[in-house]
Amino acid sequence: MVFSSTIFLFVFLPITLIGYFLLDRRFKNAFLLAASLIFYAWGEPRFVFVMLFSIFVNYLAALGVEKYKKANSISIAKIILLLAVAFNLLLFFVFKYLNFTISNINSLSTFLTGVPSLAVFEQTHILLPIGISFFTFQAMSYVFDVYYDKGEVQRNPFNVALYVSLFPQLIAGPIVRYKTVAAEIQSREETLSDFSEGVKRFVFGLSKKVLIANTIAVVADSAFNYAASGDLTTSIAWLGAISYTLQIYYDFSGYSDMAIGLGLMFGFHFHENFNYPYISKSISEFWRRWHISLGSWFRDYVYFPLGGSKVSSNARLVFNLFVVWFLTGVWHGANWTFLIWGLMYFVFISFEKLNGIPERFERLWEQVLYRVFTLLIIVCGWVLFRSNNFSEAATFLSAMFGKAEMGIWNGVSSNLFRNNIILILIGLVGSTPIYYNLINRLPFFISKTIQYVLALILFIVSISFVVSSTYNPFIYFNF
Repeated sequence: MVFSSTIFLFVFLPITLIGYFLLDRRFKNAFLLAASLIFYAWGEPRFVFVMLFSIFVNYLAALGVEKYKKANSISIAKIILLLAVAFNLLLFFVFKYLNFTISNINSLSTFLTGVPSLAVFEQTHILLPIGISFFTFQAMSYVFDVYYDKGEVQRNPFNVALYVSLFPQLIAGPIVRYKTVAAEIQSREETLSDFSEGVKRFVFGLSKKVLIANTIAVVADSAFNYAASGDLTTSIAWLGAISYTLQIYYDFSGYSDMAIGLGLMFGFHFHENFNYPYISKSISEFWRRWHISLGSWFRDYVYFPLGGSKVSSNARLVFNLFVVWFLTGVWHGANWTFLIWGLMYFVFISFEKLNGIPERFERLWEQVLYRVFTLLIIVCGWVLFRSNNFSEAATFLSAMFGKAEMGIWNGVSSNLFRNNIILILIGLVGSTPIYYNLINRLPFFISKTIQYVLALILFIVSISFVVSSTYNPFIYFNF
């Protein structure tokens, strides 16, 4: 079930909201937990048991960590923490990387022996549970926060289950840290102000997803299909790359907006997950603005424990960055393109860290030039991210830089540009803070009135799109 589906908008959400606010305070958490499990089970019921098993193991691990820390047996507490991490990574590997590993072992065997049909291991029939990357990292966050004294252990297993499975952020984030909502799970207050702000935020996120991401996805898909059929021109390649760059931003940030808005409706306050990443001055800044919850997770639980930037040598700094960006690639998917995509960012961010970029640029032209370079790397990176393999990525990138089989421009290019240029311009402007900078300059009452009127209009238009369209992809379902 996705937030932009008719079943969610017209059945699940209204029933959940009505039931939640009619119930006595004592039963609200239990009701939300039940609703969240139904939400997750809608697509594939059996995967609920995988998530519940993960929750149970991490619940026990946190109890063990807290028990031995209180007894001053830090070494035992650390062993339990490491075992919990090993369990979570094993779960992640089995469901997300086992078949990928088997495939690569078989390919290597074929290469070494020259026997095309030789398979060392048979592929498994294990399917990928939706959102496993998100709920696994949240479960680990719980154990980490207990270990580092950033949150009190939950003795009630149902509260731990609610934290991990809470439906607004369950399948696509943001990755909510336990310390962020620990107090609100125990006791929270729903207010009319939060609820109305949550509805507005949800509607804005829905419109980003439905009106822009879904629409511009057609352009991006067309361009990549032309690449697969050998009909790509340089202009179509650039149009496709820019379209996918906008699609993934509006798709994921729109979903994060909806999650944050839903959280507010139920009294939860999640942290922001996007902060206009495409206006970044550097590649490092881009990753402080893009998928903030994932970046901060790796920063606090991997990068800082390794020593972060406060290390005695550049070699150790580079090693720390390598670990983080290798894991970032692994987190995103079982494909070599994701791994190379993560390592690509390792190279550029290491370069920036070692050379003091962008702080070293004092002249305006240097700053502008590096902004352009940053955006170019991001766009090219998304081409690699979107491609099914290196061959497809190489074909697409080659076409972008003038080596297209069909030349620079043709009739198809003209049609695609003419039909989509307005949408792309709207997407480009919307990915900057221009709208909020303008609206926030108005008097408070006028600003709020405009925003809620706009939200009402966008809701009506978005609902018409949801009802009439069957094309409703969501990129981060894969993770």
